[in-house]
Amino acid sequence: MTTRVYQVPEISCDHCKHSIEGEVSKVPGVSRVEVTVASKTVRVEGSAGDTDIRAAIDQAGYDIAG
Repeated sequence: MTTRVYQVPEISCDHCKHSIEGEVSKVPGVSRVEVTVASKTVRVEGSAGDTDIRAAIDQAGYDIAG
């Protein structure tokens, strides 16, 4: 199982958290997704590919830093 952590500077509230978690959890191979508002991070566990996870975060309407 792979763990990936993404910095998403636009995360500012629980709505952001739920939007991102909802989209990323739909990606095949994602076993767990956790958005932390305070640190503006998205932590994803599972076998899903980086490209698919990034696309899901984008689909939720957010940009990954870097």
